[in-house]
Amino acid sequence: MLKDFSSHIVYENISIDTILDGPNIAFGETLSAKLYIEGDESDEIIDEIVIELIKVSESGEKVIAKHSIEMVSGDKSKETWMIPFEMVPDERWEIELVNEFLSICTTVYLKNGVLLKAEDKITYK
Repeated sequence: MLKDFSSHIVYENISIDTILDGPNIAFGETLSAKLYIEGDESDEIIDEIVIELIKVSESGEKVIAKHSIEMVSGDKSKETWMIPFEMVPDERWEIELVNEFLSICTTVYLKNGVLLKAEDKITYK
């Protein structure tokens, strides 16, 4: 089961939202989401956006899935980009330790060298 998830990043007149499509996911089903980017100059300011699924435990963090997005790959309507993406769960998603959890991290790389991040836990069973 996956709880409702969304992250929100704001930089000057641009906002970036990562929103998962559904609250439930089972082993073998696809995690689908959309990235919404608002701002009239977003395609000129943003270089790349990376979505990572991270397994976090007491011993550290490990990236187990990654999706990179360049601004040329979305549908733009006026000042808004909507970019869908998917991740397919596998055995690396399974929680094995008591204090272990999964987190989705959205990282925005701007052309001026600024890096923006938003991260939140997800629940997968």
